[in-house]
Amino acid sequence: MTDPSADDRSGEGADDDRLRIALLNAAHKRESTRRNFERELDAELVEFHCPSGELPETFAFDACVVTGSSASVYWDEPWIGALKEWVGEAVAAGLPFLGVCYGHQLLADVLGGRVEDMGEYEIGYRSVEHDGANRLLTGVDEDFTVFTTHSDRVAAAPPGATVFARNEYGIHGFQRDRVFGVQFHPEYDMTTAERVTAGKDGDLEPARIQSVLAGIDAERYEAACEAKRLFDNFTAFVREQRDVGRGADIGAGSGTDAAATVDVDTVDVDTAVDAAAESPLESPADSSTSS
Repeated sequence: MTDPSADDRSGEGADDDRLRIALLNAAHKRESTRRNFERELDAELVEFHCPSGELPETFAFDACVVTGSSASVYWDEPWIGALKEWVGEAVAAGLPFLGVCYGHQLLADVLGGRVEDMGEYEIGYRSVEHDGANRLLTGVDEDFTVFTTHSDRVAAAPPGATVFARNEYGIHGFQRDRVFGVQFHPEYDMTTAERVTAGKDGDLEPARIQSVLAGIDAERYEAACEAKRLFDNFTAFVREQRDVGRGADIGAGSGTDAAATVDVDTVDVDTAVDAAAESPLESPADSSTSS
């Protein structure tokens, strides 16, 4: 399969019925991250660069996506605290969420899970297994290939969450209500994978970096493209939620936002992490990275 670095789905089939999704871009190199998600998500993306202090002023979106980042969710930085607060309120308002890598960890933290430093990196094309039951990975083989780069992990899933994907490094996918998180990077193209890996100079031994770079090839990339199906699965889920909300609006004769018309359990964003239940699918880390 050709690396679609220059391909852009964002302009295809634009119409008034397209989903409108807030892209909470937590990456410090914002442009390539935005471009990758624009290519993969069939929706109108409205970007907010979180490290610059940008956050939406409204919940008037069909969904939100939280991207990867070189930051850690437990860092004491103003933009991270502000992002957590906004995300907690948006989840409580009923907005569907997809978190990728750092976004996966941030959503877990906000919902009462526990995120920790692994003390090592997971990086490169890796195998992950899923349980075959979660709609986010419908159409994806239960043993599938993904690109990973993280040194933090979700050590305990949020209370009430279902863990649906994992490997020897731990949790790679969870869902709670309308919130989905995946630890791996389905949005990466080969160019991004190579750039991120080369950027680990100083964090990883040169021999390991070269080994990972040597493994970024067309065959592994094509295998990893299977996981990109989760973007269409997520947008299908979001469209269903939007249609339910529109139906509720019509029934109530109101003009409120679709997300606000769906009954949801209120999320306590101050849930103590010590109370987070350990996932039965968690396994100990064994060796490698934060995105």
